[in-house]
Amino acid sequence: MATITAALVKELRESTGAGMMDCKAALTQTDGEFEAAVDWLRKKGLSKAAKKADRVAAEGLVAALVSENSGVVVEVNSETDFVARNADFQTLVKNIAEVALKSGASDVEALGKEAYPGGGTVSEAITNAIAGIGENLTLRRAAALSVGEGVVGRYVHAQVVDGQGKIAVIVALESKGDKEVLATLARQLAMHVASANPLALDASGLDPATVEREKKLLAEKNAGKPENVLQKIIDSGIKTYAKEVCMLDQVSNHPDHGGKSVAQAVKEIEGKAGAPIAIKGFVRYALGEGIEKQTSDFAAEVAAAVKG
Repeated sequence: MATITAALVKELRESTGAGMMDCKAALTQTDGEFEAAVDWLRKKGLSKAAKKADRVAAEGLVAALVSENSGVVVEVNSETDFVARNADFQTLVKNIAEVALKSGASDVEALGKEAYPGGGTVSEAITNAIAGIGENLTLRRAAALSVGEGVVGRYVHAQVVDGQGKIAVIVALESKGDKEVLATLARQLAMHVASANPLALDASGLDPATVEREKKLLAEKNAGKPENVLQKIIDSGIKTYAKEVCMLDQVSNHPDHGGKSVAQAVKEIEGKAGAPIAIKGFVRYALGEGIEKQTSDFAAEVAAAVKG
């Protein structure tokens, strides 16, 4: 067996852009033959995938999938929105969501190691899809909700195919009430979350850093006022802020709720459901949120290519 040197691994890595361990595996599998190792990586799709890995992937799809009392949301990104209309990509997203729902995995690293339908792992399926689709693809995030008794409802905005679109929301309701009534309410609340984008269920769930930032803004806006007056203004301002960004305090934007707050609407529907209802949580994913997207001058790129 040929000796696989660090220099040879480094050379293969620089030539193909594949990972160090993949390059070592390729050389081991091909008895140290450089060109054969290049071909091995290409067949595995690893060379192409690595070369695309530094490209910004901020498009793609978010998906929501539920099964009575459990649900998941996942975000799989691509470089262009064109890929979101690709049937193979849509199947990839669907399968990843199904794996997440079945396994309960909400950690991306753990989900990547789960078995993928048809063989291999989720991570390997993504790598294979990169080679086939020709763009960088990433499993960016995943989250799961479940209740012991009740329902998890979903809503997907700007839906491309069933359960996949631009905004995906799941809402968990814990209750012994009528499942049909609960399912309708859960979907209505998921629609509200998609539109209103609350930061937390109630004030206790707000990020302390966010609250401190609001306090600082209120203090700066009212600088110069007596300390006791300033403190009252800040306390009042934080309460007002919480009503604006906390789900239970927000006015429901679903027409069936008649302008009531979410908490009031849920309380009213308890009578129809026949049991108390508790919102245990929600997750809202908007495609590409928080990703710094690259902007490009297409005409300049074409000019540069022609010049080159």
